[in-house]
Amino acid sequence: MNSKKILILGAGTGGLVAANELRRQLPGNHKIAIIERNQSHSLAPSFLWVMTGERKINQITCPTSKLLRGGIELVIDQIQEIDLSQKAVKTAKTKITYDYLIIAAGAELAFELLPGADLEFQTFYTAEGSARLHEKLREFRGGKIAIVVMSTPYKCPGAPHEGAMLIADYFRRKRPEIKADIQLFTPEPQPMPVAGFELGAMIKNMLESKGIVYQPQHKVSGISEKKLKFEDGHEFGYDLLVIIPPHRSPQFVRESDLANESGWIPIDKNILSTKFENVFAIGDVTTISIPGRWKPDVPLMLPKAGVFAHSQALTVSKRLTNEILGRKSNAQFCGDGFCMLEAGEDLAGFAYGNFFAEPSPDVRLKKMGRSWHLGKVLFEKWWLSPYGMRRSLLRSAIIYGGKTLGVPLEL
Repeated sequence: MNSKKILILGAGTGGLVAANELRRQLPGNHKIAIIERNQSHSLAPSFLWVMTGERKINQITCPTSKLLRGGIELVIDQIQEIDLSQKAVKTAKTKITYDYLIIAAGAELAFELLPGADLEFQTFYTAEGSARLHEKLREFRGGKIAIVVMSTPYKCPGAPHEGAMLIADYFRRKRPEIKADIQLFTPEPQPMPVAGFELGAMIKNMLESKGIVYQPQHKVSGISEKKLKFEDGHEFGYDLLVIIPPHRSPQFVRESDLANESGWIPIDKNILSTKFENVFAIGDVTTISIPGRWKPDVPLMLPKAGVFAHSQALTVSKRLTNEILGRKSNAQFCGDGFCMLEAGEDLAGFAYGNFFAEPSPDVRLKKMGRSWHLGKVLFEKWWLSPYGMRRSLLRSAIIYGGKTLGVPLEL
């Protein structure tokens, strides 16, 4: 059997799962390498707990190498170019060839695209930003807090709403003497439009029950002197600004022949292949059209969320394993997904459904409960465990509904 080399770009959710699954399934003569610029890995779903002071950054961060099985080459380097004609990836230090390429490079946060010079803002979309925001919440003396979705698409469609509710809960529980007027602005017509009107209305009611003013269809055109300016001419003065920054694909993706006019990589939604042979893409770096419309002339796109990257990684690893070993594979990405929606008070909701359903995604929200919050805590512990220790935690994960929590039971 000829030895094959599979190269994975990015050690986020999709990249880690793909590398580990391929190493588990393929004989040792096949090489698996993963390129990642960061020595350490932070669990993004836990950033909100850093914001509220429930976690420190070191509690949600571990060396990337510890999350990989033995027999996987981890290359810490900056990717500069994908040379599709030569089947190679150029980095700042070297050039690495491949037989199969999986692009799991994620989405980067483009703070430089913000419409305001010398802008003071906070964000819970990075670990460091969440820690700084926690300090700002501790220092806040009252007034207006603007939480602003700057543009779409962005990672984790539920995060802005979770962030708003957790900030409201922070002041209610830890600083009840502070009066905070929290308003959430977004260019979207409703919360999580991809999930449909009914679920969006439920999330809006959740926000309002926390005293949060939800402001849909508000696209920011400028920010200055602690004032938001919107395209419709409306203005809003704030005392604390929290943003969900613009997102875009990494530069080496935007400059490649893989990206479309939006800068993301279009793929076959079922088998996750690109238009180039033996090149696949998964997770946030991709764009997948799904049934339904956001507006009459705007189709819905699959949300950028770790649960989809996870599932797509499992699909790709199964397909590549079977192809390399000469077996037939029917593995396809089915479009199922879920989101645990933190609401404060150690409570969370659970939205789940089929995003490929016709004529539009079929997504539902289960009743709020503490068990969903505990499930997210359990997943955090499982994910950040050294790879060799994960089996010992798997039984507990299954008790809380392993597949429901996104735990790959094959591991």
